[in-house]
Amino acid sequence: MAVIWGLDLHEMQWSKFKSSYMFNRIYHLRRVKMVIYQIAMILCVCSESVGTAALSDYVDQQSFIEKMNNLAAEYNDDFVGIASYNIFVGIAVATIFGAAFFFDLFWPERHESRSVRLSWKISAVAVTVMCFADAIAMTVIVATRHAYISGVDAAEASRLLEASIKNPNLYYRHNPKCIASVVLLWPGMIATIGSCYLLIASQNHNDKHGVFSRYGREKRDAVREVKAKTQPTGVIDSEETAV
Repeated sequence: MAVIWGLDLHEMQWSKFKSSYMFNRIYHLRRVKMVIYQIAMILCVCSESVGTAALSDYVDQQSFIEKMNNLAAEYNDDFVGIASYNIFVGIAVATIFGAAFFFDLFWPERHESRSVRLSWKISAVAVTVMCFADAIAMTVIVATRHAYISGVDAAEASRLLEASIKNPNLYYRHNPKCIASVVLLWPGMIATIGSCYLLIASQNHNDKHGVFSRYGREKRDAVREVKAKTQPTGVIDSEETAV
């Protein structure tokens, strides 16, 4: 198969999703990275998916109300804005740590240049900061803000809201979808911070000691010792570094 960016695509095999391979102890921090990366991705994507559903409800409500009465206008820009940003953050977290997950799964012994390793770290830190800001802003807006109807009196506003097919609660904190988005985002943000730490710690370890854990190095040395005793003198084993 093709080789792209020095990565052999033949290594992309379904068998590598087996727990015996995914959670082995050979590579440094492998098991905890496989877990935390996935938690960060899943929770942030679920948060943005639920938030998108709430955003869609408010946009549909606004379109209906303003179509029914051209004097009426619904303000919900604060939630629409933060929910849109939450979509971007969810995609960004899934992109960076999803890529880290698959690269570590399929090519754990890959060689990366110094600039590439630095790019990984910068991207992880940037995404983590964005996720933290997202969690704070989303929490404040959902907890303290609300949508409202302007341009018409209270009676007309109530009539328009009752007639609306999509009628989410104007108070975001009383909308289950908004609450669910916030509740999912916070543990997702914590997992994102953990993912950032693990990525940087793993990169620093790899720079100093290589990709293998202490257990992996001991097993590699044991394999080398056995092969040195069994192979004929003068024969060089091209796979002596395999674990």
